[in-house]
Amino acid sequence: MNRGDVTELHYITAIANVPSILEHGILSHTLAEQLAHHSMAMPEIQEIRTNKQIPGGRPLHEYANLYFDAHNPMLSKCRARNNDICVLQIDSTALDFDGVIVTDRNAARRAVRFYGVATGLAALDRDKLYAGFWLHRDDPIEEDRHKALKCAEVLVPDRLDARFVIEAYVANRTALEMFQQLKTRLPVRTRSDMFF
Repeated sequence: MNRGDVTELHYITAIANVPSILEHGILSHTLAEQLAHHSMAMPEIQEIRTNKQIPGGRPLHEYANLYFDAHNPMLSKCRARNNDICVLQIDSTALDFDGVIVTDRNAARRAVRFYGVATGLAALDRDKLYAGFWLHRDDPIEEDRHKALKCAEVLVPDRLDARFVIEAYVANRTALEMFQQLKTRLPVRTRSDMFF
């Protein structure tokens, strides 16, 4: 994959968090703990992430984490929350910051590799990363690999400024109405194709 293949990045969050994000930016886990927020984190995954150190870098929890494609296993696991979550569209120029790390799969995975941006993009299979589904019923090993790849991350040190948040995507009319009640100036639209 190359830089031109990345037209936008994504951040999955509770709709209720959007005003705070527009004020403070997208924060690392460490910084977000200092603010009241609705966590999307799965405790068992956060336990793994707590103990991860990026080789030559900082603890994983000191990075704000974005996805290349939010239509992934994480969002699938959140389907019961479709009425109160959104995906924020992030300007792809977030990749251009100093210290940004690209992973070849979910950063909590055991065999994850951490790269600089150019090397990391080259390591990713664009077609698999942006595939609609990751199921390979005849090959469970390939399914697990593909599932991990779909959750490849872009890790931004500390925080990503709110000016990089372009738009919000929601799953349905209920979520759209909840989002609109916040009265932010952020554009929002329904993208049922992204959600599960």
